[in-house]
Amino acid sequence: MMKVPISKASKELGVSIDTLRRWEREGKITSERTPGGHRRYNLEKLRQTAEGKGEDKATVIYARVSTPNKKDDLKSQIEKLELYCASKGWKYKVIQDIGSGLNYNNKGLLKLINLIETDQIERIVVNYKDRLLRFGSELIFEICKYHNVEVVILNEDEDKTCQLPTAKAVGL
Repeated sequence: MMKVPISKASKELGVSIDTLRRWEREGKITSERTPGGHRRYNLEKLRQTAEGKGEDKATVIYARVSTPNKKDDLKSQIEKLELYCASKGWKYKVIQDIGSGLNYNNKGLLKLINLIETDQIERIVVNYKDRLLRFGSELIFEICKYHNVEVVILNEDEDKTCQLPTAKAVGL
């Protein structure tokens, strides 16, 4: 059982030292301390944690409407997405927003970005590409690609009339 300092552990896993410290604060990993207070990590345990990190990741359903008077549409979006995820056997969380697709400060969108950045999700499922953002959804897709997050868009065409969903993974 090889114990290594934080610098070697970060190089071996290909993550930053700050990431290892954050993982430890979040309880994802543990370290032992030397008498001088330096961290020492069990490299084998770290590798196992890193290899199995996708097991606890969630699928996130993201639904958005622009105004409160479209709450019925929001409910309909969520129902379709839940049905699709259930048919795939995926466990999922729902994030929803009521706000403009031009607003990058929607609470749910910011929460979604945080979950992507902290490697907590495996995939995002949306009805339409523009549900993420009216303009700039490609930026979210690039962030997802970087973090190995699959993006599933059920209806790729721009005609938003009621249609049977067809799933297609985007950009991965």
